[in-house]
Amino acid sequence: MSTRRYRSAAACQNCRQRKIRCSMTVTGIPCIGCTQDGRECNLQPTKTQIDRIRERHTRQTASTISSPANTNSNGAIPRSSVPLDAFPNASLSHNVDRPELAGMRSVSNPPDYSQRRDEEQTGVEIATKVLGRNNKTGQAPFYTGDSPGFGVVFDIFSPSQQPLPRHILLTSKTSVSLSPEDKEYLQYKGVFNMPRKETCDELLRAYFHHVHLIMPLIDAATLPHLYPSGDGQQYNLILLWSIFFVAANHVSVDTWKSEGFSSRKEMKDSMYSRAKCLHHNGGETDQTVLLQSTLLLGFYHSEADTHIQPWHWLGIAISLCQAIGLHRCSAAVCASSPISGQQQRLWRRLWWICFFRDRWLSLTMGRPLRINVNDCNTVMPSADDMLSDFSGLPESISAAYIPKDLPQLAEYWVTMIQLTQLLGDTLTLSYQPFGTSSSFQQVETLEQSILRFQLPKNQDTGQTFIITFYRPFITKTPEGLPVSRQNTWQTHVRSQIVMAAIQTNAVLDSLVREKLLGFSGPMTPPLLVPVMHVHLLNCKSPDPLSRRLGLNKIELCMMALEQMQHTHPSSSVFRGIFLEAIRHNFPSYVTQSTIPELAMSESSPLQDVSADDPMAGITIGKDTIESLMDEVSIFNIWESLNSMQT
Repeated sequence: MSTRRYRSAAACQNCRQRKIRCSMTVTGIPCIGCTQDGRECNLQPTKTQIDRIRERHTRQTASTISSPANTNSNGAIPRSSVPLDAFPNASLSHNVDRPELAGMRSVSNPPDYSQRRDEEQTGVEIATKVLGRNNKTGQAPFYTGDSPGFGVVFDIFSPSQQPLPRHILLTSKTSVSLSPEDKEYLQYKGVFNMPRKETCDELLRAYFHHVHLIMPLIDAATLPHLYPSGDGQQYNLILLWSIFFVAANHVSVDTWKSEGFSSRKEMKDSMYSRAKCLHHNGGETDQTVLLQSTLLLGFYHSEADTHIQPWHWLGIAISLCQAIGLHRCSAAVCASSPISGQQQRLWRRLWWICFFRDRWLSLTMGRPLRINVNDCNTVMPSADDMLSDFSGLPESISAAYIPKDLPQLAEYWVTMIQLTQLLGDTLTLSYQPFGTSSSFQQVETLEQSILRFQLPKNQDTGQTFIITFYRPFITKTPEGLPVSRQNTWQTHVRSQIVMAAIQTNAVLDSLVREKLLGFSGPMTPPLLVPVMHVHLLNCKSPDPLSRRLGLNKIELCMMALEQMQHTHPSSSVFRGIFLEAIRHNFPSYVTQSTIPELAMSESSPLQDVSADDPMAGITIGKDTIESLMDEVSIFNIWESLNSMQT
């Protein structure tokens, strides 16, 4: 027998050139020799070599190979960032394959082996991170899940009364390289064609003055990176176009005209198209960035798809939240979490924004609640969660983009979230069609919570909220209410509803006189619907004066909807439905014109309203009109509206 020793049949290029034994078949790429010498490990295997590698690795476990992070040391710039000076003829060169991963790519010829190895190593990293045996810095958040998921396996190794962490940071291993065809498509869609600097200024200012105050979903500390300053700094395109799209609601007419658009809607559609294109094709892998973009894209309405886009995007946003584990960020979790305090504050905001959108869209569209509060324990947000982002901003940037009364507005945002919780309790208690009926004790307890709730600088709870809470009990009584009290209870309910509708009109009148409709939020139009329904029912009164008063009150709401319809498209749908209902009761009714004071106001730049009746093409079914005119249907108003959208 020959005693001659042979070199390994499979060796990397460096070991082959140096004629030394290569450990590649045991350790994988990089081999020990290249690791010690600091060389790049490359392999161009033959088919025979590949077969031998596969055979040997089915019997052996590959050792742990750490993949370098693909973000910089501070993690500030997402992977899909592109430099400003690349526009307008930019490419996504920032997404080309990284040289340090060349060795990893060299074994891509046997894809099944490479994939199995990566998946195994991901599992190893998850386990070692959870068990505290891996102190390497990670960038990609991962949520292991709770019972009955696989995360409970780790609890076997944890001390009693000391659960292991569910939120960990993994080494980011995904490197997205866009093909030339993808880059060409993005170029075709115009994602690299940025607006003028003056337009970018106004759009960013509009976002922080109008959108961020009710949905603070951007980390303001990244504003210097978001702003296209022209100094070569990088910023995130998908986030920027998403911000621009939603901020376009709040810029002047001159702004969209200067960009060559024929209408505000055309400008919004163009920016939405670019943001959506990047969302699906831009290669973004940062889950937080995708979540932020998704929540902003949820502002899109389109008659082509029956206005279902907000509901569609909200579903994606909630799924992303739950995948990252944003719904399970309790005080105990936050105290021991590897996630930074700044990131935790942003996550709290993002989760409660999803909660806010879930409750209000459920009210607006009559859809089921997606978020079950019994599955969630994330800490309630505070004003500091919003304000802390702004503390380190340069004064020049703060003065240019941030409202001066931000501390007060941050307190208002927290109040709005608290009110949203009560709205969710109301929808759960009174508007779920199946299950046990609400008891009188439950109704009374929630009623007291609502009546005790104080809005800032106002001693009254939101009046539309009162109508929403009471209207199911116009024709039905809670379980357990004595028969002797039922008539008195329903009289109380009717009186509260009518009074709330009158007071809402008083508030609306103040908004009109102070020229504040341009600052209305996305929840304003749907809040007017139950109020208008009450006024519409008063139009059926046998008393002519009461009928006229009811019409007068509903007309104010109709004019307000007309002013908001270019900012909030749902206004047009609501206005069209009630316009037909009014004509049903008053056949000779003529639509009122736009409020002259608002149309000429310089402080309200949104009044690019057409003189034509925007509702001329809407046809309202007879069943919908009869439902609107029926007092019993007041608690089914949303079902009536839904019939218009299906």
